[in-house]
Amino acid sequence: MSSRREHRSSRTSLLDGLEEGRFIASSSFPHDISERDNDEALDNLQDRVSFLKRLTGDIHEEAETHNRMLDRMGNNMDSARGIMSGTINRFKMVFEKKSNRRMCKLVAYFVGLFLIMYYLIRLLRYIKG
Repeated sequence: MSSRREHRSSRTSLLDGLEEGRFIASSSFPHDISERDNDEALDNLQDRVSFLKRLTGDIHEEAETHNRMLDRMGNNMDSARGIMSGTINRFKMVFEKKSNRRMCKLVAYFVGLFLIMYYLIRLLRYIKG
């Protein structure tokens, strides 16, 4: 209970100079110094508020830019998903028929044979040169 009293007394000692939102100068400070300090504090506070306003404006612009970019990316992903599903459907149609499967295997063998020959030719050039 005594800690509450001490807290209240320290709080009231800090707020002794305040009355109805105005600062009342104590006897140790002249009135004009207090006004000057209040003006400086007010100017300092205005500078901080304007800085924070600019900062929040910049953050808002950045967030809007990122939202637009994410929207474009989502649209691009949707179109890519459509293209991929069309391609997969075409592959399904190709592999449904046996003759088409044989054709794909034949093409894969030719591509593999071409790659093997390409690397053998490069290897022979490397050995000669």
